Amino acid sequence: MQQFELKKRQLLCTLLAELEIALRDQQLWQRDRPSEQALASTLPFAIDHLSFVQWLQFIFIEKITRLLQQNLPLPTSMAIAPMACEYFKLQTNHCPEIVALVTRIDLTINEKA
Repeated sequence: MQQFELKKRQLLCTLLAELEIALRDQQLWQRDRPSEQALASTLPFAIDHLSFVQWLQFIFIEKITRLLQQNLPLPTSMAIAPMACEYFKLQTNHCPEIVALVTRIDLTINEKA
């Protein structure tokens, strides 16, 4: 594995851990897992069954973590920050730290060697 790819994966691990901490700090982390039907949604961000933060926790973080742990290829491009901005601007607490972390994850995934 190239040095660039290794550093990218290490940074993503750190950013995902920070995202989990930020979700917990804002009391957005959930103990109860949604149903398998909800998690199997084919719509973007599983918007028909999950809130955006549920999607982050139960689909996004889990999937990217699995790719990192198994040394599988990462997505070559990503743009979830616009959804984070839209979701959180409608919330009482706009959670700028979470939006910033999601933006950094996008930038890291999209960065090319």
